[in-house]
Amino acid sequence: MATNRAVAYMGPRKLEIQNLDFPKLVDPRGKPCHHGVILKIVTANICGSDQHIYRGRFPAPKGMILGHENTGEVLEVGRDVEFLKKGDLVSVPFNVSCGRCRNCRERHTEVCMNVNPDIACGAYGFNLGGWQGGQADYMMVPYADFALLKFPDKEQAMAKIKDLTLLSDILPTGFHGCVIAGVRTGSSVYIAGAGPVGRCAAASARLLGASCIIVGDTNKQRLDLVKKAGYEVVDLSKNTPLPDQIEAIFGEREVDCGVDCVGFEAHGHGSASGEEDPTAVLNGLFEVVRAGGGMGIPGIYTAGDPEAKTEAVKQGTYNLDFGKAWIKSPSLTGGQCPVVKYSRDLMLAILWDRMPYLSEVMNIEVVPLEKAPEAYRMFDEGSPKKFVLDPHGSVRG
Repeated sequence: MATNRAVAYMGPRKLEIQNLDFPKLVDPRGKPCHHGVILKIVTANICGSDQHIYRGRFPAPKGMILGHENTGEVLEVGRDVEFLKKGDLVSVPFNVSCGRCRNCRERHTEVCMNVNPDIACGAYGFNLGGWQGGQADYMMVPYADFALLKFPDKEQAMAKIKDLTLLSDILPTGFHGCVIAGVRTGSSVYIAGAGPVGRCAAASARLLGASCIIVGDTNKQRLDLVKKAGYEVVDLSKNTPLPDQIEAIFGEREVDCGVDCVGFEAHGHGSASGEEDPTAVLNGLFEVVRAGGGMGIPGIYTAGDPEAKTEAVKQGTYNLDFGKAWIKSPSLTGGQCPVVKYSRDLMLAILWDRMPYLSEVMNIEVVPLEKAPEAYRMFDEGSPKKFVLDPHGSVRG
């Protein structure tokens, strides 16, 4: 039986490469998953959400296997799997979803009612139902016929794998942020955060036909990468207020749409840019999104952050300027992305070269599984790269 190396979370900024048993077709509570498959992992990306866990900001048990951005080859199929076969190359949505409950049938796979006994939400590599992540050699995926996105041509997919690996989370998440913010042909949009999700949101806004796409961050390397790819940028470390910087680019102080690609580990602007402020992005969007405009909030906000400055923030209670914003009749939607809703369309956009600059703005570096701890450290320090783990040398050759 093959060994199964995996990236285990052992505490804040502590990771181990552990040797696990080969996965079985059973769920975290020991129930058989005849509807599941075993995958040989081809790529497993390191996500900004993984960084929340890595830093000890998102509660997770010691020994949990990380990784929710996974692409793999089918090695074994359960008894009830009808539409997948050994050798198929598939993208794994980070949401664990049954496809059978009310929410899944309404295309809200991010809040599946059957995969987590504690809350209507399941995800790989999070403390959300006990589903182990895919930063490993192999993983088990339940409800495979419903959840997995099969690439139609394996050779073609491998030729574009650096783009297609983004389909498991951050590309649909960035796209979802734009869609729920109302981005459409001609829209002006401000995207908070030039990390990988923010860069995917910028590429998504371009695909949706937005006119002026502005990305804000304090990390100059990331801003340089975004500007080189053809987007407008604002440097939030400057003391120039955000509306002033937007006006200097767009000619107006407000935009049609705003997308939060940062979440609760946000920092203040200007002279306060070195200080953590979980309300900075949301209050910034309230200020710069026009009356009647829309905001998409895929950035993570959570209760249970042990490192938060106040007891209220530890419980996920934030001091928002909603009283000022209410008069603008804002539209605001938050929460995780229902990946299944978007992944097939985005796959086809990639395969038909409708997102030709995606790789350029993502700045992907492929590394072996054993270098995951180093890649996590570099990402934590603000690297502008998107790190992709390649356990079997499938991408590196």
